[in-house]
Amino acid sequence: MGRLDQDTNTIKRCLEQMARDGLQLQQLFTEVALSKEERDVVLKAVAKAEPTVSPPPQPPPQVNTSTLLKGVYTKDGPVSYPKLHLPLQTLKDLFQQQLHVELTTSVYVQSVEKAPSLTKEMLQARKTLKALRAQWEAALRRVLQETKASLAHQAHEGRPSLFPFLCLLSERELVRMLLQALYALPAQGESLVVVAKDLGLRAFNRHMVQQKRLNNQVQALERRYSQYLHLLACDTQVATPCLPRQYWESLGPPDAPPQQPWPLPVLMQLGKQLAEVLVQAVHMPLGLAMPQGSCRPIPVLYHVYSFRSYRQIGILKPHPAFTQLLVAAAEPTLTFETVDVPMLCPPLPWTSPHTGAFLLSPTKLMRAVEGTTQHQRLLERCPPTNLHGALDTLTQLGNCAWRVNGRVLDLVLELFRDKGCSRLGVPPPPSEAPRPREGHLPPGASPAHKAELRRELAGCLKVAREMHSLRVDALYRLSLAQHLRHRIFWLPHNMDFRGRTYPCPPHFNHLGSDLARALLEFAEGRPLGPHGLTWLKMHLVNLTGLRKRDSLQARLAFADKMMDHILDSADQPMTGRKWWMESEEPWQTLACCMEVAQAVRAPDPAAYISHLPVHQDGSCNGLQHYAALGRDSVGAASVNLLPSDLPQDVYSGVAAQVEVFRRQDAARGVRVAQVLEGFISRKVVKQTVMTVVYGVTRYGGRLQIEKRLRELDNFPQEFVWDASHYLVRQVFSSLQEMFSSTRAIQRWLTESARLISQAGWAVEWVTPLGIPVIQPYHHDSKFLVKGGLQSITCSSSRDTSQKPNTLKQKNGFPPNFIHSLDSTHMMLTALHCYRKGLTFVSVHDCFWTHAADVPVMNQVCREQFVRLHSQPILQDLSQFLVKRFCSSPSTRPQSLSQRVLTTKLLETLLSVPKTGAFDLEQVKHSTYFFS
Repeated sequence: MGRLDQDTNTIKRCLEQMARDGLQLQQLFTEVALSKEERDVVLKAVAKAEPTVSPPPQPPPQVNTSTLLKGVYTKDGPVSYPKLHLPLQTLKDLFQQQLHVELTTSVYVQSVEKAPSLTKEMLQARKTLKALRAQWEAALRRVLQETKASLAHQAHEGRPSLFPFLCLLSERELVRMLLQALYALPAQGESLVVVAKDLGLRAFNRHMVQQKRLNNQVQALERRYSQYLHLLACDTQVATPCLPRQYWESLGPPDAPPQQPWPLPVLMQLGKQLAEVLVQAVHMPLGLAMPQGSCRPIPVLYHVYSFRSYRQIGILKPHPAFTQLLVAAAEPTLTFETVDVPMLCPPLPWTSPHTGAFLLSPTKLMRAVEGTTQHQRLLERCPPTNLHGALDTLTQLGNCAWRVNGRVLDLVLELFRDKGCSRLGVPPPPSEAPRPREGHLPPGASPAHKAELRRELAGCLKVAREMHSLRVDALYRLSLAQHLRHRIFWLPHNMDFRGRTYPCPPHFNHLGSDLARALLEFAEGRPLGPHGLTWLKMHLVNLTGLRKRDSLQARLAFADKMMDHILDSADQPMTGRKWWMESEEPWQTLACCMEVAQAVRAPDPAAYISHLPVHQDGSCNGLQHYAALGRDSVGAASVNLLPSDLPQDVYSGVAAQVEVFRRQDAARGVRVAQVLEGFISRKVVKQTVMTVVYGVTRYGGRLQIEKRLRELDNFPQEFVWDASHYLVRQVFSSLQEMFSSTRAIQRWLTESARLISQAGWAVEWVTPLGIPVIQPYHHDSKFLVKGGLQSITCSSSRDTSQKPNTLKQKNGFPPNFIHSLDSTHMMLTALHCYRKGLTFVSVHDCFWTHAADVPVMNQVCREQFVRLHSQPILQDLSQFLVKRFCSSPSTRPQSLSQRVLTTKLLETLLSVPKTGAFDLEQVKHSTYFFS
């Protein structure tokens, strides 16, 4: 027992110290790979060190979502749940491929950068890099062993130690992870804080995958997933049609809750320790940096300080010679973490706050900044049925199968490998970056000339950095698209704290730019049917942005009129008339031109199998929700909640109202109003109107308008300041005139949040679908990670243990509440479309489906908006806030000011804004509500 006693004492001291730092001992104990005998000894040794855990807060109340979800979960009525177009055996094979990818934790992808010719210099650089890598692997193993020995000795002496955590992964796995981090460092370096957090997270994710493999969870997953595929495969049937979550739950007991994420201080300490190992171990010969240099080793990484904004921060920066070696070697492989790449099989259905998405890799149901725990605590205390709507929506969105649009990808790659095209969103290579006119200061230059050249140089460097960032982003997206171009893949989803949904893989998804969206299409096609071609044409016109104020019939006529240009764009995109390049969304327009061309040339267009997603966009969706909440007839008409022959444009309406105010002021001799004659347009006010609903302040609105005015060639620039101040006042006044109920609701939400946060709470609410929401805005709480290269001061402002940030709480509540409503509307639409057998995905308030299914989706979208806003949303919110913040008896005596604040809070929460007389049923008949 000698070795056991020694190791146990070492681990015991580590655990006791971590417990004092706030880490749960039982959690930490599971990190250490010991035999049963050793586990028993350690448990007895550390039993008294278990920290006291405070009782959890009260769980969120049960929310009655039966009215909204009645049509989703009822067993009455027809059900046409869609199945994938792939047979069972194909899906099983895809599962095995994805399982292999996640077990290896990394994905290697060929870069799409134009491959240079193999030269003698390139081959020599690759040979040098290979030799250095072998040396670095050995050096990293040695330094890791020395570090672990030192940490074990520290723990034996009773000092804090990360020894257990460094023992979780094999040295081989740690070395591979550190070298991947080294190769990924940008030439300008990266903040040590960022590197440390990234390494800590990578270590945690790898450990979680390893634990599942060691605990035989992989075999259990294989058996259960194989049965689950019978629900999805096109050549199998299940006894009773049901949702994926329901079927998965029927196949076995609930999955055990996984280990909790490591606390942020532990992640940072571990990541910093690993970064220091990397700096200490990785060297290269001086001869690589200096032609006449010796073989004396020099560090590859340097720890330097630099100013970012107004703060001095520590940076890990690679030696320029190492960066040049990587460029010279031009190795054609990019490395991605598994969770950064789309899945090769359908994701696991979301069944709880901790189970869903990737097969093995841990994924948060509610995404949040690392170290934030308040959202996860709310979800885990939430009644399970409250989350079913959100869980089923996320599962449905993730089950949509995608493929790459190869024709569009080929054209993009042609531009990318040449000189790019900024106008089309294809970033140019570094060789196209601007350079200063003079490379060196001329002798005898005046101070003013020197200052001018320095400003020019700083400007060129700034542009070059921005170009590099955009280029790398495009490189990742296009390389992944090329990697997946002959594959079918899936995008698992999760949500933010408001319930808005997002794909988990960050680099290649449908939430990206016009270019990113054009590269994607549905893997399963559907016949256009009798009306599908009409919707394809109208979708094409919508993408161009040329006929926003026209009726649907006029847009269809325009598409027919421009058919010659459409076909030319499809046939000769780079050599023809290039009509598609004039569009607001050029790449999506081109993809649609190609689809329309194939459809009209088909022997039977109705039978043509279309894979292109067709979009329906909300009309200033935030204002639509405000107008419905306030039953505001004037506002409803402005945002197309009322039926009309032509689409109403709220931005033009606001511009017209501002023009009325301007004329009145000009007649009274107001100089700035006279100067603005002829300059007030839809474009000048659009951004401010669009963002007012999401909480933009007058200050922010003024900056937006100033930017628009500076873009006008003929506007006298000396009046920009006065004009922007004047216009932002008039825009807000116009919105008050047009959306009186909206502004009243905004003020009520803002004042309620101000008082709640002043009383010491973060604002909370529950969405109509049952998702608990808490705003993550608190004053910074700092902690210090000492020693090593530098002491790191980390700040966190996103947890309930810290004092709420009143300014952010009050400014954030109105837009966040509206976002929680638009996410509820999207989820209801998604669930009802799924029940009807449609393929449905969304980009927030932009809904996508097949061309043939647009009429059904439009009907569902309108019905669910009316059903949502038929609920007493504001009254329910008021009752929840009163119960949450005014009903709990205080355990401590309150001062007079506290009692006054509580009384004022109660009065405010009960003063729900009065609503108008708008009839919600009219939304069902509004053609341009979503169009």
